Amino acid sequence: MFSQLGLSPTACASLARLGYETPTPIQTEAIPLALTGVDLLARAHTGTGKTAAFGLPMIDRLSRRGSGTGRRTPRGLVLVPTRELAVQVHQALSAYAASTSLRVAAVFGGVAMNGQVQALRRGADIVVATPGRLIDHLQRRTVELSAVDVLTLDEADRMLDMGFLPALRRVVAVLPRRRQTLLFSATMPEAVIRLSVEFTHDAVRVDVSAQQVVAATVTHHVHHVAVERKRDMLTHILTQHGVGQALVFCRTKRGANRVGEDLGRRGVRTDVIHGNKSQGARSRALDDFKAGRVRVLVATDIAARGLDIAHLPLVVNYDLPLVAEDYVHRVGRTGRAGQHGRAVSLVTASEAGLLRQIQQVVAAPLERVAAPIVNATEARRAIEGVPTRSHAAHASRSVRGTSHGNRDQQISAGRRRAGARRPVSAGRPSAA
Repeated sequence: MFSQLGLSPTACASLARLGYETPTPIQTEAIPLALTGVDLLARAHTGTGKTAAFGLPMIDRLSRRGSGTGRRTPRGLVLVPTRELAVQVHQALSAYAASTSLRVAAVFGGVAMNGQVQALRRGADIVVATPGRLIDHLQRRTVELSAVDVLTLDEADRMLDMGFLPALRRVVAVLPRRRQTLLFSATMPEAVIRLSVEFTHDAVRVDVSAQQVVAATVTHHVHHVAVERKRDMLTHILTQHGVGQALVFCRTKRGANRVGEDLGRRGVRTDVIHGNKSQGARSRALDDFKAGRVRVLVATDIAARGLDIAHLPLVVNYDLPLVAEDYVHRVGRTGRAGQHGRAVSLVTASEAGLLRQIQQVVAAPLERVAAPIVNATEARRAIEGVPTRSHAAHASRSVRGTSHGNRDQQISAGRRRAGARRPVSAGRPSAA
């Protein structure tokens, strides 16, 4: 129960209204520590409840201390790598703080600064920001950070990957030396460890491993395919009955563009997001996807961080990620809130090693699915709703079987289900 973590009755009541009942592992470990004021270095993935893990103790501590006297200036600062994540964190913190007098503002690029300047002038207790746009406000003197008491760096590994280290140093340089710093990261490479040494003081380590965070509601399928068959196989997967929207991951920006263009030529309503797209283009693509105007969203890992899409039924790994833990981030987009989700990976012979690494990280069976024979013509006909030869043959068998009742269809379906899959590994790996 959240009441056992040291949160105030007001905070617990707010969580109850939001439907929060049981804390996640990262919340159970991080919240009591953060409430004591110590610095944290926490490893947690997307979908683990990490926003509440750092947001709740920040709000609780700041609300207990009050806003003081004079002009209201930020006392809490959350730095995130992308605009999408800034919006998501701002919405979450605003909901958590609804029963308090605290104000939360968001500062990010890709939009005009005027609205953000007005919000800062009205007064904000907590600011959620991307590093680049926050530097812009510092240079214009539209934000004052001398009273920041709690600093959180969310997805620190991605901020380093995106080249934000100089900006982070500029921001931290203007903060009070006596502050609490909470550093959250999905991975712990040496660069993140060095960042922690530089920005924190005797940070307490909190580690929630990847094997704890893959939702049990997600099934994992693997198709072994040749490189030249990947696009046809992707089209086949997207045309299977019951498949609605899908998020497709590619390893490179160029690859994402090519896959998006190919799906478009095949009649699939598709959009693409990656680091070379403008903030406005990425926002429009995401809005269209959430509204159902786009069926498939093709993305790279960095561009997809912070995406919060409800009821997404399918994630496709067109390319396997080079870092096994990124697989957890990808498939964490589906199977949320108790909904069933499916993660499908198209694996070439050269990616066999990556698949083995993923299997070691993910505490869930990755099932090998026999790849059907699919060519470009049949894939395109499936998109257009024209019966393919395989569909026609199946329909013919179904019609013939009707004269003998449903028994033949049941046996055929049972054989297909029994023979369609076989696991990559014999068993579930032990939890780390």
